[in-house]
Amino acid sequence: MKALLLKQQQNQLSTSIEEVDASHLPVGDVTVDIHWSTLNYKDALAITGKGKIVRQFPMIPGIDFSGIVHSTEDPRFHIGQHVLLTGWGVGENHWGGLAEQARVSGEWLTPLPAGLDSRQAMIIGTAGFTAMLCVIALEQGDVKPESGDVIVTGASGGVGSTAIALLSQLGYSVVAVSGRQENHEYLLSLGAKKVLPRHEFSQPPRPLEKQLWAGAIDTVGGNVLATILAQTHYNGTVAACGLAGNANLPTTVMPFILRNVRLQGIESVTVPSVKRPAVWQRLQKLLPASFYQQATTEITLEQTVEYANKLIANQVTGRTLVRVR
Repeated sequence: MKALLLKQQQNQLSTSIEEVDASHLPVGDVTVDIHWSTLNYKDALAITGKGKIVRQFPMIPGIDFSGIVHSTEDPRFHIGQHVLLTGWGVGENHWGGLAEQARVSGEWLTPLPAGLDSRQAMIIGTAGFTAMLCVIALEQGDVKPESGDVIVTGASGGVGSTAIALLSQLGYSVVAVSGRQENHEYLLSLGAKKVLPRHEFSQPPRPLEKQLWAGAIDTVGGNVLATILAQTHYNGTVAACGLAGNANLPTTVMPFILRNVRLQGIESVTVPSVKRPAVWQRLQKLLPASFYQQATTEITLEQTVEYANKLIANQVTGRTLVRVR
């Protein structure tokens, strides 16, 4: 099988497309013929070596994939069944989706929801799954469409762009934050009512600022998240799922103890398998057909290293889809 292989010798990372014998696949009870994968920010960090994502080598990266069951020892699945996978450390500490085959635990797989094909599932991917979890967190925080504006940061990326589409479909008034002027029309087409430049959120905020947002979905961290917390309405909820800007959070307790603001962390890697189908069914139901036509770059396995570098350099809009076979 063909795969993107990461190797490390004397602290030097190398990447290459290689033919790997399927007998070398790791332990698992289901083998999947992969048709589609994606290139996420975490994948790009792993492939470029910019982040300490992978700690054991050799490794096949790719934190999500979709395809067809090739063989199975798990009675929940059958040969020929369409499945998808996101998370579970695949592509980080277990060989992942940037290959023609993967062998994984059946516990990690989700049957492809009715109404979705394998390509659409990967346009959604880990990013869309995370975005849906963020939206659910706002709903659980009692942020309603009539509550006021919801702000989405990192709006040009996979999580941000999907979150805008989901919120818009649910009737929310969405404000997008992006550092890329050229993407403003795209973000408006997804359903944002306006787009704000990222530099407006780049300075350390005062402990409390004017209340502007009923809720927020943040993928950036740092001063951006701190500013949004200082500007969130009384009883508002902020869902934080990323650190594309900075892992630090230069804030105070003031938004929490004076405005009852809730900061909800979102982790999508180890969501229990029993909860995943319902999240995917909501994604299938909510996302309009037009979503699958917008800002999707389709590449081959051979192009993944090139596009990983572009992703790190903030030169990619929307989802990057990898056609494996």
